This record gives sequence, structure tokens and C-alpha cells, in this order.
Amino acid sequence: MATETVQEVTALGLAARKASRKLARLSTEDKNRVLLNLAGLLRSDQAGVLAANAEDYQEAKADGLDESLLDRLLLTSERLNGTADELQRVAELPDPIGEVIETSSLPNGLIASRRRVPLGVVGSIYESRPNVTVDIFGLCLKSGNACIVRGGKETIRSNTELVALLRKALTDAGVTTDAVQFLDNPDRALVDAMLKMDQYINLLVPRGGASLVKFVAENATMPAVTGGIGVCHTYIDRAADLKMAVEIVHNAKVRRPSICNALDTVLVHAEVAADGLPLIAEELTASGVELHCDNRALSILGPDAPDLALPASEDDWGKEFLSLTAAVKVVDSLEDALEHIETYGSGHSEAIITEDDSAATKFLDEVDAAAVYVNASTQFTDGGQFGLGAEVGISTQKFHARGPMGLKELTSYKWVIVGQGQVRP
Repeated sequence: MATETVQEVTALGLAARKASRKLARLSTEDKNRVLLNLAGLLRSDQAGVLAANAEDYQEAKADGLDESLLDRLLLTSERLNGTADELQRVAELPDPIGEVIETSSLPNGLIASRRRVPLGVVGSIYESRPNVTVDIFGLCLKSGNACIVRGGKETIRSNTELVALLRKALTDAGVTTDAVQFLDNPDRALVDAMLKMDQYINLLVPRGGASLVKFVAENATMPAVTGGIGVCHTYIDRAADLKMAVEIVHNAKVRRPSICNALDTVLVHAEVAADGLPLIAEELTASGVELHCDNRALSILGPDAPDLALPASEDDWGKEFLSLTAAVKVVDSLEDALEHIETYGSGHSEAIITEDDSAATKFLDEVDAAAVYVNASTQFTDGGQFGLGAEVGISTQKFHARGPMGLKELTSYKWVIVGQGQVRP
């Protein structure tokens, strides 16, 4: 790796570390002022961002970027307004920094408490998704952290324009622009260098496909949230309301198929498959969804099966499609559904459709995932939808965060002990 590359990244890390000390002491009012400034800029100064994004999009399309990544790359006025709305919601949330989590009086008279503090510097490496640049920044700022962001080369123009707005929002509020560090060099060596910067970066959050997440997990020297791959199932129980099931499955797959909380596999109880499968297949295929069905599902659909209903292969189970494709399997029991999810799920988001409280309870208790649903679409797994304002990512790990990561997931705590002259015997 070139020496200048290491020096370039090290300089950004040092600047972020220095800025983080200032941000840790920043008032809630100043943080919110920056967020509201940025929300306003995202609404009023869209032209430059959209023009840059159009260039990124056309170039990425010409280079053959996958359709799911193209969808994540695309910015529209509506999406920018939605991001501005998220920033406004983050500004309205309580400031987590300084919150006293718990306090106890010890037998020796010491008063011990835990107080919430920032992590320090949060790094993020991500593919497509220029909106992540804003989400990471907004949540890091409100939680008192500096951030270092590195998007893919396919978003270089979009991110350059967005970071300019971020820095304008900071400047207008009188806050250091070093709060956000942007790696605008597409050289892959920068990623390698960034992964070794544990002296500056306290937490790394990758956002992208399995190969990126795996690379970060294997090479990062600092703690990293390496989940986020979503293989999401919806199980139609024998006690399901089939009309509800059809609507939920359609939403979970079709609303936005390129995101990690989109449905990948439909599991249907054998007792309702004859009535439910044709309804589900008709609704999904009418929206262009290709169904990869096991033999039992194909047999039930019979000669009138839609053209988009095809035989499944073993590779379809446990696959994150990120497109208008879904796997379909008939199971004999709730236990079989649970076993399938245990075998093929990624620990992201899983749902059961049922009117049976005991089945719902068993599903909630036994499915090991970051988000588990009863009678709702998995597409709700999102920081904004969960009341977090936005998210820096979705963790499928269990340490230190799980599910959508908001403000509190970007904090740690310190022990504060107050005495009256006690010494340890």
C-alpha cells in the first residue's frame, strides 16, 4: 500500500478524533441546529445533488451494476425530502449523551452510576446508498460522535455533493466541519487502510453485500457491526387470515424488493396451502415476482400455475434475492417452519401470519432474529419506522447492538462514582 494512501487516511482519522472530543461536549441545541440546517438544505438545494446522482446512476447502469444496487443508488426529490424528514425526527429525539442509566448506593456509602457517553469516531464503508452518508452523519452528530464515511466509487459524485451540504450545515451552526470526514478517493487501498485505524475509529459499520461485510469482518482491527444480510421469511400458519396473509406477503416482497428487510421465502402450512397458495401466487406474479416453488407448491398450483412459478433449487433456500424473486415452500407444521428458518435464516427479520395466540407466542419465543413479527410486513424493520429517527445500519449480531441502530446504539457508558473520603481497606 502506498505511503501517501496511509497518510491520507491517517490524517482523516486524526482530524475525526480531535473533532470527536469537541462533539462530546456539544450542546443539544447546537446539535439540533445542525440537523435542522441540513434538513432545510436537503429540501432547498436539491438540484446539485440530483444532477450528480443522475451522472452516477447513468455511469453505474452503463457499467452493468445490479438492478437492486441501482435502486439503492438512485436519489429523487421524494427520497431527499424523506431523508430531511428523518433528520427532523432525529432532532426531536431526546439527546442520549449524559443520560444516567442507573444509580445505586453501595454499602460503603459510595454512589455509583452509569452515564451515557459517545463512542468517539464511527466509520462506515458502504455500497450505493448515498442516503447513508446523511443518515450516518445525522445520528453520529446527535450522539456526539465524529464520523468517517467511504461510499463506493459508483456514488462518488452524489456523496461529494451531499458532504458539501453537511459541511455547510455545520458551518452555519458554528460547529467544526471536521465532524464528518469523507474519503473521496475511490482507491480500494483506502478501505484497507481504514480497516486498520483502530487507534482512531471506535466502531465500523459496513453497509453492502455479503462480500463487503465478510471482507470487513475478516480484516477490521476495530469492533465492527458485520450483520445486515437479510434472508427474511414469512410463515403462513394454518390459523392465518388468508386475506391478511396475501396483503402482507405482497407488501413484504413488492413494496421495495431491493432492501435487506424484503421477503425472500414464503413458508405455507400444508392445511391452508390449497386455498392460500393460489391467492399468494396470483397476487405476487401479477406484480412481476418470479416464484421458485418446491414440488409440493408446484403440485398445488397445478396446471393453472402462473408462468412465473418455476421449480426451486436447493440454492433458493437461504438466498437474499434483493429483486422480484421469492422462494415458496409448503411445510407440515409450525415446527417445520421454525426448523427451516433456523437452518436458512440470517437472523434479520422473520414473520408469522396467524390468528392463533399460542402459535404466535411460540414463534416469537423460538425464532432467533433481530426483529420478529406477528401479522405484519418485515419491511418495517427500519430505524425510522421503529421510532429511532433513522439508522446507521441493521445489526444481525448480538453484541453490542441488534436490529436497527439508532442514537443509543452509537453510545457507550462510563461509571461515575461519588464518595465522601472512602478508601478501600
